[in-house]
Amino acid sequence: MLDSFNYKLNMNEPFPSELQEKYWLVAADMGYGHQRAIYPLKSLAKDHIILNANTLTDSSAKEKRLWKEMLIAYEFMSRAGKIPLIGSVINKLLDSLLYIPNFYPLKDRSNSTLQVRYLKLSIQKGLCKGVVEHIQKSELPLITSFYSPAIAAEMADHKKIYCIICDTDVNRVWASENASESHIIYFASGSVSAQRLHSYGVPENNILLTGFPLPFELLGNRNLNILKINLNRRLKNLDPDNNFYNLYRHSTNAILKYDEFIEENMQTTAIPITITYAVGGAGAQKEIGKQILVSLIEKLKVNQVKLNLVAGTRIELRDYFANVKEEMADNLENVQIIWAEDNESYFDLFNKCLQTTDVLWTKPSELSFYCALGIPVIMTPAIGPQEKCNRRWLREIGAGFKQQNPELTDQWLFDLLRKGRLAEAAWNGFLKARKYGTYNILDFLETGTFISSNDPLKR
Repeated sequence: MLDSFNYKLNMNEPFPSELQEKYWLVAADMGYGHQRAIYPLKSLAKDHIILNANTLTDSSAKEKRLWKEMLIAYEFMSRAGKIPLIGSVINKLLDSLLYIPNFYPLKDRSNSTLQVRYLKLSIQKGLCKGVVEHIQKSELPLITSFYSPAIAAEMADHKKIYCIICDTDVNRVWASENASESHIIYFASGSVSAQRLHSYGVPENNILLTGFPLPFELLGNRNLNILKINLNRRLKNLDPDNNFYNLYRHSTNAILKYDEFIEENMQTTAIPITITYAVGGAGAQKEIGKQILVSLIEKLKVNQVKLNLVAGTRIELRDYFANVKEEMADNLENVQIIWAEDNESYFDLFNKCLQTTDVLWTKPSELSFYCALGIPVIMTPAIGPQEKCNRRWLREIGAGFKQQNPELTDQWLFDLLRKGRLAEAAWNGFLKARKYGTYNILDFLETGTFISSNDPLKR
């Protein structure tokens, strides 16, 4: 497996040094979002191991059962929207459980909620007891991407606690009941989540607007050398008729030296665009992958497009996509299935896949932040209020599109391509979304501060 710091040492401007201090890194196996958020920091972890709060081997049988029930309920609700008659009812129930109030009017929302009180009661009954006991074996700082370990650790008087926000906006449950007295430090993904935490009572000094942590493999050094190379190639691929170039030539040249890249990489034959369709951790919306493949079959056969179908770590998804591929044609070399046996191997494989991805098609989950890499996002229907907030943010900054009929992908997606709209979305995401989250977090952990910049290349 690729180690982030070893990877960086091969770059022209590596991170100054691996931090001497080690941390407890804790995620939760509730979909991929919480694990993906913390994975770029793995080199900081004690023994290079990221703990999952709900799968620790030394947790009690009672706690494991509680986590399992929560995961089953989450996955059921994630898939249940398609069930006739009751699907809409279940969606409304999920929205109410994860409710995020309207951002405006701005006001104090620090009062406790049912979810906050239920979480506190669950912790008192044993939720997160296993992870708390584990991290108390050695009094190291805790970094977590899930709210319950952070709040449980604080209730157990753990000293240093950092919590990564995985969405553009969050439910009240992410802050402790008496948030104004909390010492949890939050790494906020964006300005909305930062302001939201403050409205929940979290002290302003405990909220750091770092941005979402993105993988070094896709960023490169502090000059974002790998990101720039990938983005230049992607913009060229996504702008076959120069409609984007005619509008944005000066800005792309100023930041990327785009004209020089074009001159050095003249192609005599057209390069197929690469679409990556990623299914969420709960396995919902797999049928969309089949619809995309069926629609693009003729373009795939003549090498106009390549398609990556991301199954993550789920064997049933891998087999589903494999069967679909086999049904369509014997040798579809332009269709690849991305699957691995464990999360860490999957994240490495997925990051490599994104190096050559031109369009990312997924639900508006934590992958929404990957638009910062200059990848346009096609959004499947959102599941839960946090994804609806992510969807709104992607559309506000012009980095994402709501999917149209997947069965007609060969028509509407290629209209966006010819008009330069996909290239424009890639550029918008690159300029407007935060790219420096991983570096900002590392700087803060090493020095106690980080440089906040409005420069699109330094934020």
